[in-house]
Amino acid sequence: MAELSPMMQQYLEIKKQHKDEILFYRIGDFYEMFFDDALTASRELDLTLTGKQCGLEERAPMCGVPFHSYEGYVARLISKGYKVAICEQMEDPAKAKGLVKRDIIRVVTPGTVIESSMLQDDKNNYIASIFLKGGAAGLCFADVSTGTAHITELKREKIAPAVIAELCRYHPSEVLMNPGLLDCREITAYIKKNMNCAVELVEEERYAPGLVAISLENQFGRDWAAKTGIAEDGLVRLAMAALLEYLHDTQIKGVERLKTVITYNEAQFMSLSPVTRANLELTETLRGREKRGTLLWVLDKTSTAMGKRMLRSWIEQPLISSAAINRRLNAVESLVNQTMQRGDLIEQLHYIADLERLMTRAVYGSATPKEIYTMAQTCERLPELRAQAESCGCPELTALAGQIDLLDDVKTAILAAIDPDAPSTLKDGGVIAKGYHPEVDELRSIRDNTKGVLAQLETRLRQETGIPKLKIGYNHVFGYYIEVSNSYQSMVPETYIRKQTLTSGERYITQELKELESKILGAHERLIALEHRLFSELLETIGGQLDRIQRTANAVAELDVLAALAQVAAENNYCRPVVDDSDELAITEGRHPVVEQMLKGSLFVPNDTKLNCTTDRCLIITGPNMAGKSTYMRQNALIALMAQIGSFVPATSCHVGVVDAIFTRIGASDDLAAGQSTFMVEMTEVAEILKNATPKSLVVLDEIGRGTSTFDGMSIARAVVEHISDPAKGLGCKTLFATHYHELTDLEGSIEGVKNYNIAVKKRGEDITFLRRIIRGPADDSYGIEVAKLAGLPGTVTRRAHEVLRTLEASAPKNKVEQMDFDALQEYSSPAVPSEMMEKLEALDVETLTPIEALNFLYELKKTLSGSLNG
Repeated sequence: MAELSPMMQQYLEIKKQHKDEILFYRIGDFYEMFFDDALTASRELDLTLTGKQCGLEERAPMCGVPFHSYEGYVARLISKGYKVAICEQMEDPAKAKGLVKRDIIRVVTPGTVIESSMLQDDKNNYIASIFLKGGAAGLCFADVSTGTAHITELKREKIAPAVIAELCRYHPSEVLMNPGLLDCREITAYIKKNMNCAVELVEEERYAPGLVAISLENQFGRDWAAKTGIAEDGLVRLAMAALLEYLHDTQIKGVERLKTVITYNEAQFMSLSPVTRANLELTETLRGREKRGTLLWVLDKTSTAMGKRMLRSWIEQPLISSAAINRRLNAVESLVNQTMQRGDLIEQLHYIADLERLMTRAVYGSATPKEIYTMAQTCERLPELRAQAESCGCPELTALAGQIDLLDDVKTAILAAIDPDAPSTLKDGGVIAKGYHPEVDELRSIRDNTKGVLAQLETRLRQETGIPKLKIGYNHVFGYYIEVSNSYQSMVPETYIRKQTLTSGERYITQELKELESKILGAHERLIALEHRLFSELLETIGGQLDRIQRTANAVAELDVLAALAQVAAENNYCRPVVDDSDELAITEGRHPVVEQMLKGSLFVPNDTKLNCTTDRCLIITGPNMAGKSTYMRQNALIALMAQIGSFVPATSCHVGVVDAIFTRIGASDDLAAGQSTFMVEMTEVAEILKNATPKSLVVLDEIGRGTSTFDGMSIARAVVEHISDPAKGLGCKTLFATHYHELTDLEGSIEGVKNYNIAVKKRGEDITFLRRIIRGPADDSYGIEVAKLAGLPGTVTRRAHEVLRTLEASAPKNKVEQMDFDALQEYSSPAVPSEMMEKLEALDVETLTPIEALNFLYELKKTLSGSLNG
């Protein structure tokens, strides 16, 4: 270390503390990277790699980026999974004695980004903290950029699927986990395979009770449990404390912004498994993972970034309280019916800035003058926005309007302090408004009008002394001076201090002139420093109004979402659904909200649906491929979901009895990497549905059992239908079941609540036309060859297929499956386990068993079981 230059020694000392991050080390107008960081950054960012003399025999690899445009480079590194430590100069290099002091001001990680240039406006950026212990988990999902955290505690016999479901609800970009979670391979494997996020393991010591209590008290005060709803003995407190400490480690300042803590319970929201979210394409499409072609794409007519994020969260988390749903529907209906007010409200919303993220940058001290001035302009719009919401005469909208604080004091403070033409950065000044601070005005006047200031002083001194040819001059040796010719020496005041004698006169200085010189020569630097200080003080003032601004932002976001849903309903001819706690799902002329928009200009054929838990419990839908079965089933699931987020729905009329969950099994792709075939994936998904669905769930199953032999597949499909449809022995929930097994249509009449439907097809000879209508009764044919023809199979192949089919139909007896008497089949029941075996198992201590003892024990069990069955 001794032979290294002082600067490189400083660099390596700082790097030692941040081995896992790429260090952006500030030198003048650049952030430089050295050694391995330079090699990594040059490769990932396509930067030119150079070298720097650092005292070693070889030059140190080096690359750099301009400090004023570093955000784009950091964003690219973060997206590739890296973390970046920002090392800033902590003093002015021009005034520093020796080596410039430097320190880390922030570590940027995927879950702690707050810069607007690095975030999607329409999407929250969550960092998750999970503490898992046995069958319980404490979860915290925080968006640092908005200062909001969502917390919940889960308790399950099988905890892994519940934790995974919550991860899918929030899609965090970074996950903190306790060491105990590593033992749960199901969760860690899912995160690794399915979630594009960074993972951080928190040391066990961080969860010490004393440290946890101090962390929560420092953030929320002594009454943290009452303020946040975090249980004093729950696991959430551990997850939250770990998150706060991680933020303090990485963010250094601004963590106090995280004040809004929302406790939620799974039971508040509709359960949507990861598979269902993907199949229904709620926020991203299955193939392209893009927004276009999703439910979010259809509904997103929001005007503000805050509204876009809230709409996404509503779609991800449909409600299951009919009262809460109807409150939203009341507000949407009011706006649908009042076109003028809706238009005026949307017009005002267009001018509202992202108050949530602006506040975060204000608290962190990273907000720009332009952003803060934008906040004042937003505040100017709030009175009109509130008035528009109140004018609708809807109690729900009036209540929302009441939550909008007009923030007059914030607006007044900003407008008084910030120049309307303030630049984007503080670097060159020009931020503080004229008249806000007398010293700023004076320094600015001196800086911009040095000649005028000196001329004014010269005129005043001539008048005061009576010396008509008194002059003020400047040189590099003395600075500013007063020059008086020899003929006027007798008139020079005693307060003047002689500095230099010339042949023609004398040069003097005065205390006033030296002070003015100091102001002139240091005016720019002092002005910049003063503007920095005043701007920081303003940010602190705004930060003090955090709660008021956050409450206003939430109310504005909700108004925006409600107005957007009303606009979509009006434009697309949606109807208000009747939402209650019944078991009905009755839809008249329902349409698929996304397909309808994708087919703009073409006719979408609407269809009716009648489902309940008694007479129409399970609809078995038959018909050819490509005829629209999947679209029909998906549209019903989407209509139910839309109703439960508080949206109008694409139908003529609709009655939705609240469903607690939607389960789907629609198509499957081979999971060869995990060693799972299509059939295995299908059966795994069906197993999860049968385990987790309740009588209040909506189940959508498409082509169950097709991945195996006909008899196996048909048997599984029938057993699944029987289990789902039987309220006594199975689930008894509302189900849409599409199948190619025509034998299952026999279930209508033998199982209560099972009804047959099919897709209407018009046939002319060997040609068919799909009518897209769902009609009562089973399909009369699969039309497989006709569908193959539509798909483009050569005519020679389809003609030969018809010949083979006619031969088979003529020679083979009627399908043996159809002749089977299913009712005569005995119900399978597993034999009871002998009590003797149960006693042995309960007495067994698995932890202390050796391999040979385990084998012997297994042999004894088998003997006991054989004897019991034979006896």
